[in-house]
Amino acid sequence: MAASETLRHRTGRRTLRILVGFTALLAAAYVAGFFLFTAELERIPPVRVPVADGIVALTGGPDRITAAYKLLQEGKGNRLLITGVHPDVSVASLKEMVPGGSAKFDCCVDLGHMAENTIGNATETAEWVRERNYRSIILVTSTYHLPRARLELARAMPDVEISAFPVFQDTLHLDGWWAYPGTTRLLISEYTKYLLTLTYGRQSSMQS
Repeated sequence: MAASETLRHRTGRRTLRILVGFTALLAAAYVAGFFLFTAELERIPPVRVPVADGIVALTGGPDRITAAYKLLQEGKGNRLLITGVHPDVSVASLKEMVPGGSAKFDCCVDLGHMAENTIGNATETAEWVRERNYRSIILVTSTYHLPRARLELARAMPDVEISAFPVFQDTLHLDGWWAYPGTTRLLISEYTKYLLTLTYGRQSSMQS
């Protein structure tokens, strides 16, 4: 009886050590991946923006819309989709955001009201792209959001070429982010969502 209890005790301790070690390994991988994630985020706008069939702006800040509209004015795409527009947001208020007048807005801007998250943005964009038979788009969103947004859009329309255009906010401090609690929390949240998106994609591929 004593020998049996001793064996169970040793087995329990061994299992605990394995679990602790595995947890520590996962934590180390998470932290290392987070540092890599933050290091690879774009810090400056692209020097050259290729011409595409369409431009897509994901809502989440006025800077995204103004940047996308400027690309439209520069002839970088035939039409602009602003996806994830809240139903209470008026066309007039959006026109007030765009630089250099709204002449292009009336003819060449489409508003998507159905998307409530990044997955919804991808679905809404894919439908818009298919309706117009586009083969390439410029994706405009915040630099920290680009990895996950690009992954979701690529999954929704794998045959479409996606060029990324990062947008930068003055309140986001990518260099020395550890000194800014707000930026740190935002980056951790976005990195975690990115990992979940990666995991979901791998599971879907294995099941298909």
